[in-house]
Amino acid sequence: MGNRFSGKISTKEMMKKLLFIILGNLFCSIAFNVFFIPNRLLSGGVGGIGIIIQYLTGLPTGISVFFLNIPIFLIGSRMVDREFTLYAFISMLFYSSILTITKELGKYFIVDDIILASVFGGIFNGIGMGLMFRNRVSQGGFDIIAAILKKKYNINIGTGLLMANTVIVSLSSLLFGYKSAMYTLIAMYIGYTVLDKVQVGLNVKKNVIIVSEKSELVAEAILTRLNRGVTFLEGIGAYTHENKKVIYCIVTSRETAKLKEIIEEIDPTTFFTVNDVVEVKGKGFKSVGL
Repeated sequence: MGNRFSGKISTKEMMKKLLFIILGNLFCSIAFNVFFIPNRLLSGGVGGIGIIIQYLTGLPTGISVFFLNIPIFLIGSRMVDREFTLYAFISMLFYSSILTITKELGKYFIVDDIILASVFGGIFNGIGMGLMFRNRVSQGGFDIIAAILKKKYNINIGTGLLMANTVIVSLSSLLFGYKSAMYTLIAMYIGYTVLDKVQVGLNVKKNVIIVSEKSELVAEAILTRLNRGVTFLEGIGAYTHENKKVIYCIVTSRETAKLKEIIEEIDPTTFFTVNDVVEVKGKGFKSVGL
């Protein structure tokens, strides 16, 4: 157990988390200091409040983010598991530091088009948050609130953050005008869409239901050629009243094409449906993110 962190996480996994904390926060800091702040765009959550404070007082966002996060961590340590909260605290320290270190980047990389700033700022911010959530770390702040929503109500991280942060941006619009708020909402929508894509990954899982006269042969082919588990469900045809074995299985998006080939080869008359799956846990599938 000498190479385990808190008895639960290996040194290799800990270093991986720290790497993505640094990389993710670097992307987010670029979004803020190159795209958002120079174009007077707002943001949600603790970072958004930090931007407001910087606009009004000149206090660097990184400093205000640090102090605003403290009470949120106290709540998170009770409602989210301590390992997640600990890494979120470490991430917040890095984020505050990188934000402060890179605060002059906007002077060297000038993007004076507010639409481009909204789009690319959202992309950079989404990539940064997605990389961290994919590796089960975050920046703290409203990310912890989103993690609570995910844990309690299974709400997607991006959706939860968008809901919570829309309130902050709406309040900010009273100070800085509705145009800044509207462009900010564009950046937020893009950012949280990218977040969900990065967290889930490009290889989305598929839920497949198959009704075939040769269900045994189809199931055997899925087991041997795709190496995927299959479950038989008992079904009865409403018109024929015949008993049927309905095949239920989960495959990756890349395997879907191969599955269609198998079905066409064995029983071209097969009826089947394919749907996207938000989350899969179990043998043969790796859990991603929160």
